[in-house]
Amino acid sequence: MKTLAKEDIVTYKINKAKTTLNDVDFLIEHDFLDTAIDRIFHASFYAVTALLVHHNIDTKTHKDTRLMLSLHFIKPGILSTSAGSFYKHLSDKKLFAEYEDFIVLEKNEVTGLLLPAMNLVKEIEQIIANK
Repeated sequence: MKTLAKEDIVTYKINKAKTTLNDVDFLIEHDFLDTAIDRIFHASFYAVTALLVHHNIDTKTHKDTRLMLSLHFIKPGILSTSAGSFYKHLSDKKLFAEYEDFIVLEKNEVTGLLLPAMNLVKEIEQIIANK
């Protein structure tokens, strides 16, 4: 198997984040709200992991990813606290939607997650470009 350069991995993850977000409007429009939240979360996760890879930070779990994001980027002020708060909120929302029974998601609630996710990806992309 070919070993990819770090830059190729980062580019792939950022592109995957963007294309994943492109699916969300369709999912919301057709009331696949659980899947839409999952896609919004994973798009954000791809962007966050791109940032971590770019800075040579390795994680094994979603929890580690959240911790390293906070430690290396939010606390030092590299990534906005609003982006960090959104990512934490989104992680919690995704877990809640995935593991709780009889959850009814509201379309406007899910729709309200899309723009902050797009902003998170954009902010991360700018941080990567400026290093």
